[in-house]
Amino acid sequence: MNKKKVFTILSILCIIGFWLFENFYTPALYTAPAAKGSTTDIASYLKASSTTGDVVSHNHYTLSYNEQYEQAEWVAYVLKKEHLTYDDRKRPYFIEDPKVKTKSADWRNYKGSGFDRGHLCPAGDRRFSEYAYNETFYTSNITPQKNDFNAGIWNKLEIQVRTWAKKEKEIYVITGGILEKGLEEIGEEDVAVPNYFYKIVAKGTPNNLKVAAFLFPHKESTKSLVSFMVSVDRIEKLTGIDFFENLAEERETILEKKVDTNSWKF
Repeated sequence: MNKKKVFTILSILCIIGFWLFENFYTPALYTAPAAKGSTTDIASYLKASSTTGDVVSHNHYTLSYNEQYEQAEWVAYVLKKEHLTYDDRKRPYFIEDPKVKTKSADWRNYKGSGFDRGHLCPAGDRRFSEYAYNETFYTSNITPQKNDFNAGIWNKLEIQVRTWAKKEKEIYVITGGILEKGLEEIGEEDVAVPNYFYKIVAKGTPNNLKVAAFLFPHKESTKSLVSFMVSVDRIEKLTGIDFFENLAEERETILEKKVDTNSWKF
């Protein structure tokens, strides 16, 4: 066999191998084994309802998956001051979430779409351990985001949340896209692209809970973060989710109807 034929065969084998790797390779699961992993628990009074019933708990965040839109309707987590480390972590592959009953969307839906694979629980908030960091790369924790939005005003709020966590020692975050009919879709699995994203941040005890709720159009903005603050009630109407559902009803009603700009320093 001449050199030209050998080169051609090797080239074909390399192309086939690369295609198989790209389309079928799945790394090991990211969640730490029970005997090795720590957990970050969410207090019961902070928990939200699920419109789908598909609630998944990982070691360091919880989510409610919405199969119709192929993403989480919310991701919730506690961010503590000690979580905010600067450990250098190698970014892993995005993989499907093994705990989602219907399988979370494949990362390949995002290829060539023009959208970022936007983290809901940021990887930067989970650098304190390899397992905690890698968990954020389950595809149940990502949503399509425009790059200038993801790297712009949305990132600005994520940085602000970290500042609050350092000051308050511990805060609660719940976040997601507004999932509704008629959204743009990407990929073979029709992953929906939200027109709006929300984030709700809470601090304090059940009897003295302070809440900041934000609603952003899915586009970059130079406006201040304060200008995007809304009531929790408004986000509940848009999502059908009952946030803080285990709070005493009277306390929940008062908390969720107002926009509290005084309890948060920007």
